[in-house]
Amino acid sequence: MADAVPPAEQNGPELARAALDAALKKRAARHQAAAEARAKGESPARYRPRGYSGPGPDPRDPAKLGDVLSRLMKARGWQRPTAEATVFGEWEKCVGPDIATHSRPVKLENGELTVEAESTAWATQLRLLARTILTRIAGTVGNNVVTKLHIHGPAAPSWSHGRKRVRGTGPGDTYG
Repeated sequence: MADAVPPAEQNGPELARAALDAALKKRAARHQAAAEARAKGESPARYRPRGYSGPGPDPRDPAKLGDVLSRLMKARGWQRPTAEATVFGEWEKCVGPDIATHSRPVKLENGELTVEAESTAWATQLRLLARTILTRIAGTVGNNVVTKLHIHGPAAPSWSHGRKRVRGTGPGDTYG
């Protein structure tokens, strides 16, 4: 174009023609660079084969959802929150079916897991097995996710009802 119009003053068909010309020039330059690289025996930069991907792995192949999620979690730094959620979501897998039927995780803060047992006897048993439980959890979700266990028995019911209460120990029963 001998009488080129500045881009700010172009409109309609002139603007479309200018965009098309720029795209064609860019494409020609890219093909020229690829041809020169092939002539030298090099792999051209940003060369993408056309058509089907073939029998081998190719970046254009569909990715498995698990692989995509793994890369996303790693890129965003979500490994630790995911591991912490696994402790609660897969408690039976973490500690085994026998322990899981008699206990449940309550909270996890700063690597310290609070576990509630179904009875005081099971709470005592779990305290004795604390090292084994920590090893099992570390084997399932990774090291340093859970570093310490706080194990307690079931919570006793509250006997304080209403606005007026009398201080004291309540009924002399024990629970658990």
